[in-house]
Amino acid sequence: MPSLPSLPMSASPELNPDLPPAGRPAVLTALDVVLRVVGGLVAVAGAVVTAVLELMLATLRVGGVLVGVSALLAVLANVALGWFAPRAVGRRWAFALPAIVWFMLMVVAAGGTSEGDVLIANNNWVGLAMIFGGSVAFAVMGFRMIIAPRGAEPGLGRR
Repeated sequence: MPSLPSLPMSASPELNPDLPPAGRPAVLTALDVVLRVVGGLVAVAGAVVTAVLELMLATLRVGGVLVGVSALLAVLANVALGWFAPRAVGRRWAFALPAIVWFMLMVVAAGGTSEGDVLIANNNWVGLAMIFGGSVAFAVMGFRMIIAPRGAEPGLGRR
């Protein structure tokens, strides 16, 4: 039985998100890279700003009682940063940019100086809850990035 001739097929850019669109100007490609780098820098700056704000609020007292607003802020801000970074950079691994910076600032704040100064004392439950809650927030966001199918999240998997 004779077979019909097959038509040559090629993968179109719409079906394969890893291929750049045909005829894309170099200026747009360069602008895309610049915007992704700026997005990563904004995520890192956001991690620094929120970490410093959380550290300042870790000793907040109302009527002589510690208030846990810093721990709540750490969770909410880190979820937002974990959501923002991959979408701004366009890569799943980008959630690690603010996570590493935030966690390193917490390690420095929890460690004492040679004079014995610390930003987060070991008897401050808010500081410990802040570090725990913020770390868990980044861990959950990272886990979600790992288990999500490629291209399932808006802004991810396309380039």
